[in-house]
Amino acid sequence: MAENKKTLTGSDIKRRIVDLSDEISAVARCAGRNADDINLMAVSKFHSAETVRLALDFGHRLFGENRVQEAASKYTVLKKDYPDLSVHLIGPLQTNKVREAALLFDVIETLDRPRLAEALSKEKERTGLCPDLFIQVNTGEEPLKSGVLPVDADSFIEHCRLELKLPVIGLMCIPPINDEPALHFGLLAETARRHGLGFLSMGMSSDFRSAIRLGATHVRIGTAIFGPRPAPTCG
Repeated sequence: MAENKKTLTGSDIKRRIVDLSDEISAVARCAGRNADDINLMAVSKFHSAETVRLALDFGHRLFGENRVQEAASKYTVLKKDYPDLSVHLIGPLQTNKVREAALLFDVIETLDRPRLAEALSKEKERTGLCPDLFIQVNTGEEPLKSGVLPVDADSFIEHCRLELKLPVIGLMCIPPINDEPALHFGLLAETARRHGLGFLSMGMSSDFRSAIRLGATHVRIGTAIFGPRPAPTCG
C-alpha cells in the first residue's frame, strides 16, 4: 500500500522499464527468440499525462490505453510533442467511437465482432482512415469478456481480411484470471499461425514470461511500470 501513495519519479520509471527490458531479453534468449521481436507496451490506464511524459522523456514510445476518451485527453497533445509515439487501443471500442479511434490510435487491438468490423470498413471507405488491427479472441469463452470465440475465430479473421479488406495484422487475448495462461497463449499462437499473422499481443505484468515463450510480440505491462492504478476520477 505504501507504493500506491508514492509519487513515481522519472528515475523510478526508467529503472522499471530497464529492468523489464532486461528480463524480456533474458526470457527471449532462453526461449530461442530474438528480443528485438518483442515489444514492451506501457499500459497507462488511469495514469496522468504527466506520468506518461516521464516514460516518454526516458525514450519509451509504445503505450496502451483502454478507453478512447481517456486516451484523447492524454495523447492528443503528447503526440504533437513526440511524433514517433505509438498508442494502441487495448480496451473495448464502441461503434460510435470508430472515427475518433481511427484518428488517435496507431493500432486497435480489440476488433471483436462483425458490427465493429463493418464500422471500421465503412470508415476506411469514407475517409481512408484505418489503423492496423488485431482481432481479440476470447480464448476462455467467458460470457462477460469481449472477443470472438475460438470456434468463430477462423471465419471472422477471413471475413475481416478477405471480404472487408481490413488491415488485420495480429491477434490479442486476455486469459481468464484463474486459468493457466499458457493454454490460452498457445491457442492464440496456433490461430495466428494458421492465418499467417505475425503479431501476438498477449501477456501482462503477471504472465508475460509465459507469453514470450509462446510467441508474444507485444506484452502489455502496466503495474510493473507505473505502479498500482490510481482510482478513476469522476466527471
